[in-house]
Amino acid sequence: MDTIVLGGGCFWCVEGALLGLKGVTKVIPGYSGGHTENPTYEEVCSKKSGHAEVVEVTFNEEIIPRRILLEVFFTCHDPTQLNRQGNDIGPQYRSVIFYKNDEELTDIEEVIGYLQQNFVDDIVTEVSPLINFFVAENIHHNYFANNPNNPYCSMVVGPKISKTRAKHASLYK
Repeated sequence: MDTIVLGGGCFWCVEGALLGLKGVTKVIPGYSGGHTENPTYEEVCSKKSGHAEVVEVTFNEEIIPRRILLEVFFTCHDPTQLNRQGNDIGPQYRSVIFYKNDEELTDIEEVIGYLQQNFVDDIVTEVSPLINFFVAENIHHNYFANNPNNPYCSMVVGPKISKTRAKHASLYK
């Protein structure tokens, strides 16, 4: 099993889009890339901790290769928006991939280079070494599944998940 830490706006969207992929065994929402130890949701939303809302994805690369997982990730958010996703604005919503080693970095750079042709604007996804990952509060785990009628989930999370699942239908259980 391998892991990768990804941020693409609200972690409820990314978590919901990646759950159910064949080969993905766990998706944990959290915070990464900042300078505060064990930040809270409120601290991250204050834009002072430096962290992004992210998910740590545990996956079996023999079933879903990292490059395919990254392509799905780039479907569930707009990697051309800097420090925002739609109306979610701030550095905590930045598009970001945290890597652990040179092999991951190579895969990430090659996928970004390949996918850039599909976008008019430049992909601005931050690619940084993984320094920290802090698990988010329990209320954020499986948020969409537990709160499908929440207005934000209905209007923002659900459509992103639907779009991602439609484009990559064969990759889901």
